[in-house]
Amino acid sequence: MAHRVVFVEDDPDLAGLISDFLSRHEMDVVVDARGDTAMATIEREAPDMVLLDIMLPGKDGLSICRELRPIFKGPIVMLTSLDSDMNQILGLELGANDYILKTTPPSVLVARLRAQLRNHGNMNTVTPDASNHQPNKRVFGQLTVDPVNRDVLLDGEQVILSTSDFDLLWLLASHAGEIMKRETLLKALRGVSYDGLDRSIDVAISRLRKKLGDNPNEPFRIKTVRNKGYLFSLSGWE
Repeated sequence: MAHRVVFVEDDPDLAGLISDFLSRHEMDVVVDARGDTAMATIEREAPDMVLLDIMLPGKDGLSICRELRPIFKGPIVMLTSLDSDMNQILGLELGANDYILKTTPPSVLVARLRAQLRNHGNMNTVTPDASNHQPNKRVFGQLTVDPVNRDVLLDGEQVILSTSDFDLLWLLASHAGEIMKRETLLKALRGVSYDGLDRSIDVAISRLRKKLGDNPNEPFRIKTVRNKGYLFSLSGWE
């Protein structure tokens, strides 16, 4: 019996090649080319496994993974061309079971996907009600960051952030106490390399500091480490 797989990939040629190869190994693949329709496709198809590209029109694969994990019991695999340690870390922390590069030999790809299917068995139920699942929150004193509901609470008050600013905060909070380089943050969040001139991360950090009540002149919550990057403080939220 073939396993049902939803593959979210916007490159039709690549999607066709991978789908054809997987179909020869007992996998029935349904392709969705857009990130903003993927959840509906997954709910309709009730697959055994979901494959997600990261760079997608409408909604990126990491966001889909974040939304899907609390309601999907089967394996979620990031299948992407983005060879970045931070993307791998972020994908796995958001609930992906594996992170596979598109350059992986097809036979190795099939073996890893089969391993995921074996490990999960018949756990393909998509559960609309995620109330019984505990979100993977980060709590630092008076600050709570909830990646599932994308909520941020500070001193009991909700902090309203844009999608990109929340993603930056979550990435920093997930590596609290570690120095995060600008180039690492830029690559993980936007999939582009740092050219030494791009100030978008600095601007976003400034916005976060303002929203989170940090001192713009002497920040104590999101610190600047000269010539190295930014540090999310573990002790700045008491």
